[in-house]
Amino acid sequence: MRKTLRLGLAQINCTVGDFEGNYKKINDYLQKAKSLGVGIISFPELAVTGYPPEDLLLKAKFVEDNLDTLKKIMKSVNDIVAIVGFVDRVGPDIYNAASIMYKGEVNGTYRKMLLPNYGVFDEKRYFSSGSNPLVFRLGEILLGVNICEDMWHEAGPTKLQASSGASLIININSSPYHAGKVKVREEIVRKQAKANNIFVSYTNLVGGQDELVFDGQSMVVDSSGKVVSRAQAFREELLVVDLDLPAAKIKPSKNMVTITHDFHTANISRVPKKETKPLEATVEIYQALLLGLKDYVNKNGFKKVVVGLSGGIDSSLVAALAVDALGKDNVIGVFMPTRYSSSQSETDAKRLASNLGIKFIVIPIEQIFKIYLMTLESQFSGLGKDITEENLQARIRGNVLMALSNKFGWLVLTTGNKSEMSTGYTTLYGDMAGGFAVIKDAPKTLVYKLSKYRNSVSSVIPESVLAKEPTAELKPNQTDRDTLPPYETLDSILKAYVEDDKGLNDIISTGFDKETVCKVLGLVDRSEYKRRQSPPGIKITPKAFGKDRRMPITNKYK
Repeated sequence: MRKTLRLGLAQINCTVGDFEGNYKKINDYLQKAKSLGVGIISFPELAVTGYPPEDLLLKAKFVEDNLDTLKKIMKSVNDIVAIVGFVDRVGPDIYNAASIMYKGEVNGTYRKMLLPNYGVFDEKRYFSSGSNPLVFRLGEILLGVNICEDMWHEAGPTKLQASSGASLIININSSPYHAGKVKVREEIVRKQAKANNIFVSYTNLVGGQDELVFDGQSMVVDSSGKVVSRAQAFREELLVVDLDLPAAKIKPSKNMVTITHDFHTANISRVPKKETKPLEATVEIYQALLLGLKDYVNKNGFKKVVVGLSGGIDSSLVAALAVDALGKDNVIGVFMPTRYSSSQSETDAKRLASNLGIKFIVIPIEQIFKIYLMTLESQFSGLGKDITEENLQARIRGNVLMALSNKFGWLVLTTGNKSEMSTGYTTLYGDMAGGFAVIKDAPKTLVYKLSKYRNSVSSVIPESVLAKEPTAELKPNQTDRDTLPPYETLDSILKAYVEDDKGLNDIISTGFDKETVCKVLGLVDRSEYKRRQSPPGIKITPKAFGKDRRMPITNKYK
């Protein structure tokens, strides 16, 4: 005999520390779910606090406020079972937990058993591990609740709960995005469902939080491993699914919590299954950058952003992303020419601004540059021009943008990409100066792909920008190839070294020239001090600089 359960997956955008805002959002989705006849609704991991709260968890008042908010949520839960992620506290220990609530009461609390401590995760710094793989009997249905990492291990809580008779596992998550992650997640969930002959409900957070983006893409998988319903990417959504589950035959035990609840749905028409197809790879990354930028700006209270336009591909893409995320009225482009700026660059910057419909300001910095050179003339006497004079121009531009930021409250968006950040082909306190580095984790070759995708939607980036040889225009006839290998070669080497942790000989063995590889690896190693001082940027690759890759600055190991 099978019972029909109407399940709701609340894919919501929470903000770290915004207890009132998170409460209101959770309550809104509770009411919406009840109006749709949902029997059980699940919210993301740590939905009450936002994710990741990091060292806020070390503040006793923060944990207390989170518990007070949970009590407010509990009072809103009536004829529906709600599963809500929060921070639990038992004595001196705190736990990443899920509260199972019904009719104004907490019926049980599941505490995350497996704590991730790799990549961007640092949960063992804060949380104690749970030890009880609880299952819940709701009427005649037996289910398990677990949290994120608990699903990723074959012999973990999912298997234990399934062996206790659970036919459905509700897994709540705050799983951050990187390109290709959804396929990895789906494979793990499908494998667990099939191996344990269970349905799996996978609820994921959506939204931007500092460097991280959460993509949503919540899903329900049946016992054959098939995805029967999936929420959209990068958008809030209440995904509703009707599941036909076997009636429980296992007798109550000490690891079982019983909740009396009627799942009778005879008078409700079944909801149609929703299968949202995953986005194409480049589109997915573009959407991730949009959401990460939008939430960083809005959640931190900024209204407008300013971008230094050079007429090049990087600043063009950043400006396009800013307009798509924030609207054209909230983006300002500034062109700051010197003696080395070509007329084509100004034409391209102006055309881009016109295509995007943004305010375009020209602030020549030649006179400022001359004054710097005059001021330093006696100190530099007898010395030839080198990178010093190039960096002066970049730093003047950084100062101009920061002055505009201070005066008008605009957030400066930097325009450096991952290829440049990796090799130090950026100027500290110059083009690195700003509040948010939108394409910090996007290699140059990906910048071109994203720009071409954006133009396929509507042509805003001039074709001349896409066609021209990349150049910083800080000295006569300069191109990026003067300093760096071709970007196709460079990005392949950087992926091997930075993301895949391959060594010199391993990279050379794949066919790259030894001299080129040695040069690139040397540039990466010597530039760690710059990266430590760079603004935060959106993680879109499996290993981004910062939380993912933590290298010592003082380091003799080469």
